[in-house]
Amino acid sequence: MAAYRQLVGAAVPTRRAAALVGVSRTSVYRKPAAPQDREPVVPSNKLSHAERAEILAALNSPEFVDLAPLQVYAKLLDAGIYLGSPSTFYRVLEENKQVKERRRLAKHPPRAIPELVATGPGQVYSWDITKLAGPVKGKYYDCYLMVDIHSRFIVGAHVHGTESAVLAAEMMREIFGIHGIPKVVHADRGTSMTSKTVAALLSDLEVTRSHSRPRVSNDNPYSESLFKTLKYGPTFPERFASLGDARAFMNDFVQWYNHHHQHSGIGFHTPANIHFGHAAAVAKERSETLAAARAKHPTRFATTNDPKILALPGPAWINQPKENTEKEAA
Repeated sequence: MAAYRQLVGAAVPTRRAAALVGVSRTSVYRKPAAPQDREPVVPSNKLSHAERAEILAALNSPEFVDLAPLQVYAKLLDAGIYLGSPSTFYRVLEENKQVKERRRLAKHPPRAIPELVATGPGQVYSWDITKLAGPVKGKYYDCYLMVDIHSRFIVGAHVHGTESAVLAAEMMREIFGIHGIPKVVHADRGTSMTSKTVAALLSDLEVTRSHSRPRVSNDNPYSESLFKTLKYGPTFPERFASLGDARAFMNDFVQWYNHHHQHSGIGFHTPANIHFGHAAAVAKERSETLAAARAKHPTRFATTNDPKILALPGPAWINQPKENTEKEAA
């Protein structure tokens, strides 16, 4: 290193001097490491252990345990007491792993997860209400939709100018009169869904009520998926000119969805074929067509099995338990 400094002192460029001596220029100017035996420098304003313990005791006292550190700091000042800065309060809490919600909060029991299964049509109905934009901004019509979760068949669709538990109950009476009384009716926690009017009707008919957990849209997947199909369709208008216009559109949509829409969740059958038991015959005809194609062009098929996407639907679940999912996968 001394040779390097001599060369630099003799006006030799630093790069050439480093190359001649065989050292790196960064090594020359690197700050030497502090000796290991040197005592760490203690800041002059550091609080003692007793003072930090006093701060922690004040923060955890019955008077202040439910308050934020900044509020404790202000209240202590009002009482003529200064124990440290707000940042020191937070550092003391961090050292003791207490930087979290300090208030005693009410603990609500966890909501039960709705677990529903339908092995055939007419067992579990799901329903919800969605808004349809009216002719002017701020004007909406309410569309009540009820769907069979096994067949995906829309069993009822009513459009009204307002949301009402009475109208919801009337819709259910009509649906049950046509399609039969289900075992379970599932919905979210809207005012109409949880109303006494609907609850009394379902209780009288001995139908089990099921509700989604608060703020968990996945608990009502069939209705939510149906609304997406409705509103993301190419013919869905930005606004409806009138209530009659909205009702006419929904009638056409229900007709198309039930009898012409080949649903991916039910083997690309129409909901009507599943709901009324025609799907097995359609599946047989599809299988025969595929068998003929295999016989004619065997090299174009990697397997003799029909595609899984065409399989008839099995049980329809809302929140299928994990153990059931693992058994099916095995």
